[in-house]
Amino acid sequence: MPTKRRLRTIWRIPDDLWAKLHPLLPPEKPPGTPGRPVVPFRKVLDGILYVLRTGCQWKALPREYGSGSTCHRRFQEWVQAGVFAHLWATMLEHYDDLRGIQWRWQALDSVMVKAPLGGRKTGPNPTDRGKLGTKRHTLTDQRGAPLAVVVTAANCHDMRAATQTLDSVIVKRPRPCATTPQHLCLDKGYDYPEIEAAALARRYTPHIRRRGETIPKRKRHPARRWVVERTGSWHNRFRKLLIRFEKRVENYLGLVHLACCLIIYRLTVLG
Repeated sequence: MPTKRRLRTIWRIPDDLWAKLHPLLPPEKPPGTPGRPVVPFRKVLDGILYVLRTGCQWKALPREYGSGSTCHRRFQEWVQAGVFAHLWATMLEHYDDLRGIQWRWQALDSVMVKAPLGGRKTGPNPTDRGKLGTKRHTLTDQRGAPLAVVVTAANCHDMRAATQTLDSVIVKRPRPCATTPQHLCLDKGYDYPEIEAAALARRYTPHIRRRGETIPKRKRHPARRWVVERTGSWHNRFRKLLIRFEKRVENYLGLVHLACCLIIYRLTVLG
């Protein structure tokens, strides 16, 4: 009996992913140039991926990836240049070419993340005794590919961040019509008239779990919202995202964007 195909955990940037990332980086210092030798960018990116996967401190990065401070400096330079956001959009377009983005059914949800060091877009977590935290809001397609990610303080209500997330899709969203509608699945935390109106204004067909609503024994439609919860779990498998130690929200978002690239890469390869 055939078994489901699985990929090993990615610890180094695959060749095909590097081929798409390399043109987005600034030119490397050519060999033989006077001055200190530069760590190859691919080795730096492998080091960034190691930190993202393990959640270790930059200074604890194994020497095989070069200096931890060098990797951190390059990472911040690339974040400021928008490299990881651009790579995310590039990977999503590649995924669309090979498998097709499943716009028909989309789902939106948020995940709470501890942020013990504070920083911008952190706030008291109402579910964690008021300790500092951050909230990741994610929109996915029907397979769970991340289409948009927004980071807010933990005490920011989902109602306030929902419209911002819907407007932050990283690639151009096709216009829904009668033959190709776009459904939006939301849990009862989004059961507000303002969110339903915002979804309708963006030509979504909203499916919101109502407060106090009982689940019928025979459902008219299969469950659709679970894919965004699975994507949140995939994000948390990158230990650097599980707890936010980055005071600069741009750095945390850069790590989230790189994780989105790897999630989409796996969805593309497993297709």
